[in-house]
Amino acid sequence: MSHLALLLFVVALGVWIYALFDVVGSDAGAVRLLPKPAWAVVVLLLPKIGAILWFALGRPRRAPSAAPAGPPPPFPEYDHPHRARAATPEEDEEFLRRCRERADAQRRRAREAQEAAGGEEAGRGDGDGGEGRDGDGDPRPS
Repeated sequence: MSHLALLLFVVALGVWIYALFDVVGSDAGAVRLLPKPAWAVVVLLLPKIGAILWFALGRPRRAPSAAPAGPPPPFPEYDHPHRARAATPEEDEEFLRRCRERADAQRRRAREAQEAAGGEEAGRGDGDGGEGRDGDGDPRPS
C-alpha cells in the first residue's frame, strides 16, 4: 500500500512541476481565463487542483498543424524552413552545374592517382634491386 501512495505522490509531483513549467513557458497573450502571473500563483499554491485547472482552463490551445494538402514532395529534406534557396531557377542550375564539374574533377583526379600508383608498382618490379623477386612480386628461382 505504501508503494502505491509513493507512486501517486511522485506522479502528482511530476504533474505539478510540469504544470508550473508550462505556465512559466507559455505565451502571456495566449493564456486563457486568467493572466499568466495569476495562473502561476494558482498552480504554485494549489499544487494538485491548480495543475488540473491549468490544463483544463488556462493552458493555451495548440494550433493544429497545417499539413500539406497534396502528395509528399519528392525530396522532403529540402522543405525545412531555414534552408537556403536559390532566388532564381538560373542560380539553381548554375549551382548544379558547378557541383557536376567538381564531381567530374574529383573523379578525374582519383583516376589519375590510381593510374599513377599502378605505374609506380609496375616500375618497381622491373629492376633487380637485390630483392630476388620477379616483376609479379614472386620469388625468382635461383
